[in-house]
Amino acid sequence: MKIKFLGHSTFLITGSNGVSVLTDPYQTGAFGGAIGFDPISDGADVVTVSHEHEDHAATSAVPGQPLIVRSECQAKGIVFDVIPTFHDQNQGASRGDNRIFLFDIDGIKVAHFGDLGHIPTPRQVKQLEGVNVAMIPVGGKFTIGPSEAWELVKRFLPNIVIPMHFKTPKIGFPLASIEQFLEGKTDVRREIGSEISLEKSLLPEPIQIVFLPPAN
Repeated sequence: MKIKFLGHSTFLITGSNGVSVLTDPYQTGAFGGAIGFDPISDGADVVTVSHEHEDHAATSAVPGQPLIVRSECQAKGIVFDVIPTFHDQNQGASRGDNRIFLFDIDGIKVAHFGDLGHIPTPRQVKQLEGVNVAMIPVGGKFTIGPSEAWELVKRFLPNIVIPMHFKTPKIGFPLASIEQFLEGKTDVRREIGSEISLEKSLLPEPIQIVFLPPAN
């Protein structure tokens, strides 16, 4: 499996068979220019959407004609499960619903948390057991923040945590920086490039944080 971080909450995940999944595509220039990442140039077979905000649901920004997934289904041979959550701590009253997507590629179980705005219930955390790679927001303000994200991953112990939705020079939102999440952590892998390759048999022991700089 290859994982490429395009920016914000957008990843391109490609299996050994060439089938690819792109998560939460952003719209360049959205929110009055607050989303400053370059346009998405990577195509994909499947696109997942965690919620309907234009920095996460710009499906028309993805080249080609991918299948769009917003609920549990099977697409291109991949089973997509969903944990319904909220974009805030008020049962969705402030910013609406959010979907955590779970799917398996090359025997590696991936969880993409979208704009999760609260710590999931014990029952929801139970559903996360066995996740190998967790792509989780750490920027706060609109999602869980650095301390909440770390508290959450310690509850289900993924092998790898890839932080997303944090402050960069191309983001105009008042989010926490990646350094605020990484501070005090010991097992941190800082990549120079925006893409990594993973094999199930070579996954590290929980919990390794992998920082990927945005490609776009």
